[in-house]
Amino acid sequence: GSLDVTAVHVSRSRGGSAIEVASDRRLTFAGADSVRLAPGTEATSDPLDFAVPALGDLAVTIEIGAAPAAVTGHPGSRTTSYVQAGRRASAPELSDAATTDHWYILAGLDVVPEAPGLAVVTLGNSITDGRGSGTNRNDRWPDDLARRLQADRRTRGVAVLNAGIGGNTVLEGGLGPTALARLDRDVLAPEGARWVILLEGVNDIGGARDSASAAAVARNLPLAYREIIDRVHARGLRIYGATITPFGGSHYDGAEREAARQAVNRWIRTSGAFDAVIDFDAVLRDPAQPARLLPLADTGDHLHPNETGYRMMADAIDVAWFLP
Repeated sequence: GSLDVTAVHVSRSRGGSAIEVASDRRLTFAGADSVRLAPGTEATSDPLDFAVPALGDLAVTIEIGAAPAAVTGHPGSRTTSYVQAGRRASAPELSDAATTDHWYILAGLDVVPEAPGLAVVTLGNSITDGRGSGTNRNDRWPDDLARRLQADRRTRGVAVLNAGIGGNTVLEGGLGPTALARLDRDVLAPEGARWVILLEGVNDIGGARDSASAAAVARNLPLAYREIIDRVHARGLRIYGATITPFGGSHYDGAEREAARQAVNRWIRTSGAFDAVIDFDAVLRDPAQPARLLPLADTGDHLHPNETGYRMMADAIDVAWFLP
């Protein structure tokens, strides 16, 4: 059924469920306070004159009337949502709220920068979505990259749009639409997108059931990367390819899958198809066991980096690639 959104407010966050009351503003949709969403549709609010500080945290409060049993969400948001009954859209805080570390319903936030704004889009899976980073800490590698860009006066006008989806694939299967299927929506449609960082493929390789399917994935991933590169270049954007990080010791471990990872990484490094290459594999692998993550960068599942690993990834990116 439809989703009835009866009020949406935006404010600056004071941490937890608390908002900065003086900043609280109500959003409208074609002039109305409420909006009804049919399944599979999106609604964009009217523009709002609201100052957003760089790297600041905003609180979006959504009041829901009728709702279907299942709603869209971001399971890997690593950010707490506060859920409470009643008309509380402008409450200073939701002290009796239930908490859940997921986002629901919100598809995105468009910000109009003071100077002409440019953005880098990070297209990836759970490693880009930040699995292994801290809840409410904003320390995924794209967050760390955003901080580096803000710290350099030459790139202060460059935003980072995180298009990572946990479990995502390039070719088929996986969670969410594949990278190929969502390229237009998530990478090419956003206003101001100028650069793309592609870190995708580990779930395609990890899903290979035998040596034949692993070899097929190793053949097909470069073809899919070329299609992504061509579509990105056709829109005048630059695209940087990242090597697939180690997974030795994880549930993806296996000789055929490791051979596929090595073959795909060889192509990423040597094909010349990308505008530049970010060698995350070289940054994160253990020199003593190159098929495995460095222990200091490993969450312990031997697939996802921890906060230290994510910082190492962001530090390996040349901010000069994002000069306006």
